[in-house]
Amino acid sequence: MDEVAQVNEVRLVGRLSVLPVQRLLPSGDELVTLRVVVKRPQRRSGGRVRGGVDAIEVVCWSARTRRRALTLAVDDIIDVSGALRRRFWRGGSGVTSMCEVEATSISRVARSA
Repeated sequence: MDEVAQVNEVRLVGRLSVLPVQRLLPSGDELVTLRVVVKRPQRRSGGRVRGGVDAIEVVCWSARTRRRALTLAVDDIIDVSGALRRRFWRGGSGVTSMCEVEATSISRVARSA
């Protein structure tokens, strides 16, 4: 059987909902986290129009994406490209995990009003 190429690519265009947060990990690694809110397409369900939003966590590991993220303001419309990652850690209630987008590029599409 021929091998099928596997792809993990994510592109988000949405609103920055909180200021990016810079963190220094105990390992010495630096990262910046941010949250992008993306509107869901509206659809009809049982005669009602449904919509809503998704709030998606983004993490910036590279120096370039960290620097770029720290120039953004709340309510800026941004374009993020990257890959979906699932991160695990041990907390007070045992092993926990979350999915987030690891950014490879970030750009501002429009400034906040």
